[in-house]
Amino acid sequence: MGALSHLRVLDLSRVLAGPWAGQILADLGAEVIKVERPGNGDDTRAWGPPFLKDAYGESTGEAAYYLSANRNKQSVTIDFTKPQGQQLVRALAAKSDILIENFKVGGLEAYGLDYASLKVLNPDLIYCSITGFGQTGPYAKRAGYDFMVQGLGGLMSLTGRPEGEEGAGPVKVGVALTDILTGLYSTVAILAALAHRQHDGGGQHIDMALLDVQVACLANQAMNYLTTGVAPQRLGNAHPNIVPYQDFPTADGDFILTVGNDSQFRKFAEVAGRPEWADDPRFATNTLRVANRSVLVPLLRQATVFKTTTEWVTQLEAVGVPCGPINDLAQVFADPQVQARGLAMQLPHALAGLVPQVASPIRLSETPVEYRNAPPLLGEHTRQVLEQVLGLRADAVEALRQSGVL
Repeated sequence: MGALSHLRVLDLSRVLAGPWAGQILADLGAEVIKVERPGNGDDTRAWGPPFLKDAYGESTGEAAYYLSANRNKQSVTIDFTKPQGQQLVRALAAKSDILIENFKVGGLEAYGLDYASLKVLNPDLIYCSITGFGQTGPYAKRAGYDFMVQGLGGLMSLTGRPEGEEGAGPVKVGVALTDILTGLYSTVAILAALAHRQHDGGGQHIDMALLDVQVACLANQAMNYLTTGVAPQRLGNAHPNIVPYQDFPTADGDFILTVGNDSQFRKFAEVAGRPEWADDPRFATNTLRVANRSVLVPLLRQATVFKTTTEWVTQLEAVGVPCGPINDLAQVFADPQVQARGLAMQLPHALAGLVPQVASPIRLSETPVEYRNAPPLLGEHTRQVLEQVLGLRADAVEALRQSGVL
């Protein structure tokens, strides 16, 4: 049994941040019921190509984007713009421990599905709202998306080549990282609320905002600004506080060198055939290396091009200097460590036979992650959930379907 197998989650969210939180809870054993719009479902179902293909190479219509964040869930289609649909969702919320939603502020109030309304039905409900800017503040009513928040929240000001270099300018992160981090923080908040409910009783409302998460995750860069009043600038792949800590060219490509302390720098200098660098008054400590970055980095680049990536990685790993190649995703999933950890897996799928998945990174010794089912087809579990959870008769479910509620 999964660690959260005693819990039921009602997932009214779509796209990524909310579904990501729902999938984490589902992987940990929770029963997650995903409520979707009849006929369309989660927006990401249509966010392709690419789409999952069947055994004959034909598209199943299931977008890879959707498949990334919805395994272990049950899909129920309910139109809650209709009174009967609202009644069904309220009934499910009354029987749930957690509800996740990412509608605009006040968007569910008109349907009686906001926290204040559902708290009356289920005082123990943990209700997690995910929005772009939170439930309060001058931007609360605005829609918020990952890309926009990466810009507004400062991440893009730190990402990209430095000013003056070819190709300089702000760049977004290659995945929707703000959404993912918001999903993770939401999961942490939900688990904290569960701990509170267990000890003190009662549910609560969780107010999560993409902008809040993005600013919080600026981490050391935020503190670099707050302690100096000077906004950090883009450094490409370099680190603002550590040198050398970036990519360097090799005889056959590039590699990443991450020297974390002075001892490691001395070892690197020896492997590079330039042991005098470790005692150079310009480079002997990290503080000096940061101050003399513009002098040291060109010297390093001149040295690293004389060995291949494999040679550098092999020789530096032998003396305990952290480094590594820059892999594309084909190389990532072919990597022996990635394979040994089982990070690529497959689950049975109703249309494709099998669907690839990226495994959860959570490893629990006593209550391991469960992989029960693939991301569901739209409405795949509507009848099952309404009959088993709400006790509806088959003819009542069919009548709801005929009336367009399901």
